[in-house]
Amino acid sequence: MHIKVNIDTDVCIGAGQCALTAPNVFTQDDDGFSALLPGQENGTDDAMAKEAARACPVGAIKVSETTG
Repeated sequence: MHIKVNIDTDVCIGAGQCALTAPNVFTQDDDGFSALLPGQENGTDDAMAKEAARACPVGAIKVSETTG
């Protein structure tokens, strides 16, 4: 399963739950807000990305399944 991840940077509060839940996908930028790790911009095979979206306290992360 391939997952496309989108972060709404206007909604993100920098709680860091995404980086704790899926450290292979997410990091925090210099200001403490959610960011995708390099190479994750076009999607990931890491199922923990869905868990990270559920863990986000403000719903800033959206995931969608893609083919390929």
